[in-house]
Amino acid sequence: MTYTGFDEIIKQLEGKEKLSRVVVAAANDDHTLGAVKMAVERGVAKSILVGHADAIKKVCTEIGLNVPEEDIIDTPDDEAAAWKAVDLIHEGKAEVLMKGKLDTSVYLKAVVDREHGLRNPGSGTISVFTAHEIPSKGRIYVPVDGGMVNYPTLEQKRDIIQNTVDAMRSLGWDCPKVGILACKEKVDPKMPETLEADELKQMWKRGEITGCIVDGPVSFDCACDKEIAEFKGYNSSIAGECDILLTPNIHAGNILGKAMMVLCGSRLGGFLVGTTHPVVFSSRGSSSDEKFVSICLAAISAMNMSRD
Repeated sequence: MTYTGFDEIIKQLEGKEKLSRVVVAAANDDHTLGAVKMAVERGVAKSILVGHADAIKKVCTEIGLNVPEEDIIDTPDDEAAAWKAVDLIHEGKAEVLMKGKLDTSVYLKAVVDREHGLRNPGSGTISVFTAHEIPSKGRIYVPVDGGMVNYPTLEQKRDIIQNTVDAMRSLGWDCPKVGILACKEKVDPKMPETLEADELKQMWKRGEITGCIVDGPVSFDCACDKEIAEFKGYNSSIAGECDILLTPNIHAGNILGKAMMVLCGSRLGGFLVGTTHPVVFSSRGSSSDEKFVSICLAAISAMNMSRD
């Protein structure tokens, strides 16, 4: 199964009796609560709002979001709100964690804490899964990692691939195709990125990366355009059909993701992976639609992960 857009994925939530519950840390943010309102009104998720209760209620009133009193937990301090939201995940009262109006460092401190956070003991690396729906291409691309791991080691790149593949399979992809990006399609001893790309391919062949097809090194154009790949003589089962685009470092991943947004008009959503539960990580400046899509993707992932 592959998808042309998010609406196809979100259909999985329609008509479900048991919905994932999203707990928002420092929830007094209009874009975040706007996304929560969209999710509640469409019947795709429920919510618990943690933070300064009066400020949360003020925003809810302004945007017309009705939240039961018992689902607003007064925790005025941002750091305490982040820890309280994580606690609610541990207590089984919510399945998805979401960032509201608080500093990223404060939010992540609670998430990545080795004793009380949400680290997945089965993965050594927490990374960002961000999916981009590109209208002109009629498909979804996932460039990674553009927001968490600065200069990933070979082992961390393996983890990032596996984290991303697991997330996509939880959303319904059967066998994502992974391209290890570089500026050329051949291994060059003078270019470490190409050497690591080849080693990652060998890891996949040895069964150290599962649930996907991996190839590389591959240039961006060959990864995303079959005609170009054929013209350049790049013969691979991933040619022109890559779902996951692994970049060499955070700068390349960030630039690629923002290029998709600004130049291609992508619609996007995502969450942290390599954690025990999906962690929505949208920035303060993200639109309500981006946060809504992120809630939906995280809710579906949480729902399907719970069945495993």
